[in-house]
Amino acid sequence: MLHFKPNQPLAPLSMKHLLDQGSKLSSAEIGRIANLFMRPDSQPRDSHPFHQVYFNEVGRTVIDMISYVLGFRTSEYVDETILAVMSIFIPGHLPAIKFDFATFIRNKIHEKFMSLNREGVFKYTAYIYHLFLYYQTDSF
Repeated sequence: MLHFKPNQPLAPLSMKHLLDQGSKLSSAEIGRIANLFMRPDSQPRDSHPFHQVYFNEVGRTVIDMISYVLGFRTSEYVDETILAVMSIFIPGHLPAIKFDFATFIRNKIHEKFMSLNREGVFKYTAYIYHLFLYYQTDSF
């Protein structure tokens, strides 16, 4: 259950979708992303993944946020999934596509809980109670 009602439809977000979109990015689109988010002296000459140090400050901030939401442990290298999300952004403008991040994060949390062993679940009871109360407030 989400605690907000979006005023426009949100595009579903999944890793499969991002991998598909990332593999379909043209060299022109990658060039556009590079012009917006990479340092001028570090424009791509080879294929991705790109190292994060090649990106400007705005690019590194966007990469860090995307990596965090997608659940990556590091944002050192920028692969096709991150490029696919970066392709919707233009600095100073609203995103071209509005993804359903809330549902994506909810599903990722659910996956992590389902993969915990029995002992692991009981280690995180306070956290689990918080999630139940937060997402099911009308049941209490």
